[in-house]
Amino acid sequence: MVRIFIDSDACPVKDEVYRVAARYKLQVFVVSNRMIAVPDTSLVERIVVEHGPDVADDWIAEHTLERDIIITSDIPLAARCVEKGAYVLEPKGRLLDESTIGMALAMRNLMTDLRSTGMITPGGSGFGKADRSRFLSELDTLAVKAQKPKPRPLTVPHP
Repeated sequence: MVRIFIDSDACPVKDEVYRVAARYKLQVFVVSNRMIAVPDTSLVERIVVEHGPDVADDWIAEHTLERDIIITSDIPLAARCVEKGAYVLEPKGRLLDESTIGMALAMRNLMTDLRSTGMITPGGSGFGKADRSRFLSELDTLAVKAQKPKPRPLTVPHP
């Protein structure tokens, strides 16, 4: 069964995830290091982890299976989940997969290095209505795709 994991710290699209999960009957895990409100439904489970750096990320990465859907802006967490065969979607609707995660990780590391030298780097753009719409569309597409059986490789019989 396909599951959705939300790295819930500062996640602006939780309500959209709940709607898509209800439509497709997908289990959702809302992972954070503090109590947050979640809908009262058996499809949504709140996971509260200990305080500390990357504790929620570690929990998500440890429990992620192939074809799960991960909602996060955290690029290192995304890389760990993509490596396991999961689908990763940023709140602005950008899909991170095998073909995009390398560049995303490289850019994140470059910006971190630049900031560590004291350089002022541009911040991210704000979150708007178009981002929310793009996210919702991409999540709906992923929910359908993740539930389809994986195509089996063709085997050619040997003569």
